[in-house]
Amino acid sequence: MPLLPGLNLGGNPSAAGMAGAALSPLQACVDMAHARLLIVAILAGICFFGLAVRLIDVSVWHSVEESDSSAAGEAGTGRADIVDRNGTPLASSLPTVSLYADPAQVLNPGEAATKLATVLKDIDKPRLMEDMKSRRRFVWVRRHLTPRQYEAINALGIPGLFFQKDSRRVYPSGTLAAHVLGYTGIDDDGLSGVEKGMDHDLRTRTTALPLALDLRIQHILREELSSAMNQFHALGAAGVVMDVNTGEVLGMVSLPDFDPNAPESASDNARFNRASLGVYEMGSTFKTFTIAAALDRGIIKMADRFDATKAITSGRFRISDFHPENRWLTVPEIYLHSSNIGAARIGLKLGAEAMSQFLTDLRLLNALDLELPESGVPMVPRQWKDLTLMTVSFGHGIAVTALQLCAAISAVVNGGTYHSPTLLKLDHPPMAERVISSKVSNQMRKLMRLVVTEGTAKAANAAGYVVGGKTGTAEKLGVGGYNKNARLSSFVGIFPAHAPRYVVFAMLDEPKGIKETAGFATGGWVAAPMAGRVVSRVAPLMGIVPVADDDAVVKEMLAIDPALYQDSRHE
Repeated sequence: MPLLPGLNLGGNPSAAGMAGAALSPLQACVDMAHARLLIVAILAGICFFGLAVRLIDVSVWHSVEESDSSAAGEAGTGRADIVDRNGTPLASSLPTVSLYADPAQVLNPGEAATKLATVLKDIDKPRLMEDMKSRRRFVWVRRHLTPRQYEAINALGIPGLFFQKDSRRVYPSGTLAAHVLGYTGIDDDGLSGVEKGMDHDLRTRTTALPLALDLRIQHILREELSSAMNQFHALGAAGVVMDVNTGEVLGMVSLPDFDPNAPESASDNARFNRASLGVYEMGSTFKTFTIAAALDRGIIKMADRFDATKAITSGRFRISDFHPENRWLTVPEIYLHSSNIGAARIGLKLGAEAMSQFLTDLRLLNALDLELPESGVPMVPRQWKDLTLMTVSFGHGIAVTALQLCAAISAVVNGGTYHSPTLLKLDHPPMAERVISSKVSNQMRKLMRLVVTEGTAKAANAAGYVVGGKTGTAEKLGVGGYNKNARLSSFVGIFPAHAPRYVVFAMLDEPKGIKETAGFATGGWVAAPMAGRVVSRVAPLMGIVPVADDDAVVKEMLAIDPALYQDSRHE
């Protein structure tokens, strides 16, 4: 009886095993088909992957590579917001749509240009037609369309036109902080101000960048500067409010200014930053540094007297006083009456080496390291001869920026330590370097208060806020020398003088005297009252509690022996 295949009844086991292990012709064919299908599937997958990569290359990377340089940066990469110290938005990037063309897909360039001109009224039709006839595969037509433009162009249905997501930088406060913020280009790259100085950080950070700026203070400062500039018909103005204990810039204004939302419409004069880039001879404000340096080095004492009976002549140069006292003056009187002669004599006694070293310590001989590129380089003497030393002692022959002056004054009055100015909000106390003793710092506060109560800056007094300060009036350089009819009039003040927290600076460029000032346009007449108004408005915002003008404790802290000075007889 024949056996069924695979059935073993106890015969030869090896024969049965071989029969079970052998593959039938049908099974072999099935296995070979499976293997071939697997190979085909793998090859197909590789092909499809290659096609996908090529598609991405052609549709994205290739078009970007062939685009104009203006399209080189990928649109919509994002840029961090900028806010003031209280979180108020100053700069932000909003999503927009931009229009580009692939000339190879534009069927009729002339017709396309004509249709686009019905929506984009200011477009250059001949230029657009030439671009659409080019062999490039990517041509920008218009960046940052308005919603209405987007809808209208989309409705035209022109072949070869495409939209791309984009972003545009906007500045909600308009002109208010223009020179601090700066502006960006069409591809969101920073071109000036903090936008340029902090460009890399703004491109990479994921949170808003907080500035030291307080928009409320910025508004007050700009409003008062603008009012004074108009009142005295000045060419320009600059102002700063700085924290004397940190170097934080709470307000910085330069006039005229511009709208960073439309920087292309601004003149070069409007874009120029008078507060951080412009360097100026600061006049009598520099007497603060001359006296502080001499006191700190023990070269003079407050009671010392200097001959101011007549002008000092050096060759063809003559150093005189605007309002001469024609007598010997004590140190407080030299500061109070703003005597150029007295300051020059103190400078000679101090010496060139000590003077230049002190100004170096105050960072007045080199450009500041700021968070914006517009940082002016001081104009300093090449040689410190006696005549140069004397003129620098009262603020001529050396030119610095407003920010440099404010930082240096802060160091003189805050107890004697220098803090680098910063436009960024600080989270912790900054590093500081001692430049004078706390004793001398206290003496300088007394002198600055004396100028406001008895001297050239009486108009800067803000009731309750104990203002101290120094006026400055410097003739501008012109062809062949100084122009007596073109002045820079300024005031630098501190408040409250008995425990300084802030410095305020105000300057007008070529102010004109008016009837209300009896024709005068010096710092005491035009800049001091402006600064006083700023203080009276800013101090309450900063939580400074007013004190009575006759407060015994404050008067004792700022008292100077009356025997060391006489009442001012001018301004």
